[in-house]
Amino acid sequence: MAENGAQREADVSLSQKLAFLAQALPGAQRIETHTAYVFVAADRVLKLKKPICFDYLDYRSLEAREHVCREEIRLNRQLAGEMYLGLVPLVCDEAGKMALGMTGRVIDWVVEMRRLPTERLLDACLRSGQSPAPAEISAVANRLIAFYRDRQADRPNPGLYLRHLRCESAVNIRNLTEMRAYLRGGYDGTTLRAGAALIDRHAAEIRARDRTRLVVEGHGDLRPEHVCLTTPPTIFDRLEFSVEMRMIDVFDEVNYLGLECALLGARWIGAHLLAAITAAGFSPPSSGLLRAYGVFRCLTRARLTIDHLRDPVPRTPEKWPLQARSYLTRAAELLAAGANG
Repeated sequence: MAENGAQREADVSLSQKLAFLAQALPGAQRIETHTAYVFVAADRVLKLKKPICFDYLDYRSLEAREHVCREEIRLNRQLAGEMYLGLVPLVCDEAGKMALGMTGRVIDWVVEMRRLPTERLLDACLRSGQSPAPAEISAVANRLIAFYRDRQADRPNPGLYLRHLRCESAVNIRNLTEMRAYLRGGYDGTTLRAGAALIDRHAAEIRARDRTRLVVEGHGDLRPEHVCLTTPPTIFDRLEFSVEMRMIDVFDEVNYLGLECALLGARWIGAHLLAAITAAGFSPPSSGLLRAYGVFRCLTRARLTIDHLRDPVPRTPEKWPLQARSYLTRAAELLAAGANG
């Protein structure tokens, strides 16, 4: 089936598809991410998945891209509502003319979304020095609380979360060690091993939290750039390609958002969010486990950022070592705080 899909789209190149989408949205800004091309116009956004293959995803076939686009819409509507308008076929007629949403031979699939006010994205607010009001962060917390309560109704894949933490910790050690030449003074094998050891030290507590439904199928990549301070807040770009990455302790996920905000100069946001979900009745982890979660997320983000340099033609290669070193520094600070406390 995948071979048939490849044959159907083989006569239309990726560059031709991108040129057509640019024409379909005149004046749109084209943004390239690790897995997609995004066209941002005044009122809407179109996203085309790249035909790529990594260890954790394979989008090379037309069928695979259709499936992951449908999953993106299904999963994100649970948090972002009608921001995700739907799936639009990119078609081609016998004369080679492309169109969106018409009848014809499907050569790819495009996710269509409403455009959010970019100036209200949480990361944009923090970078501009316009710190959000506590009430706005409370609204984000309330949106997450309702979402997590809905997710507690199901408990898929018990044990998957701890297995994922251990597996990713091993990958962190391997990849960051392999890329240490790019990290220069930021690489510290002791920090990497200590981060993995923290997960093992708290394994029993993690299992207990999993059994009591504090591990849910969450967002999976909850960062400030995925939060828009609309009324009500819009939380988007939920991970669609990996249930393993979505299975997460609610405090791990919210703490991670807080860590990312702290790196942008707003340490108070993390404490505000954690206090809100605790007040809502979610039982917090021990301080040691919360620290283990923070170290794990910092090391994982360091690995994911520096791994951009593995791409055949890395985008903005100069920025990834700086980002990776900032995450490694924060991981070391968290470990030091634990040792001193």
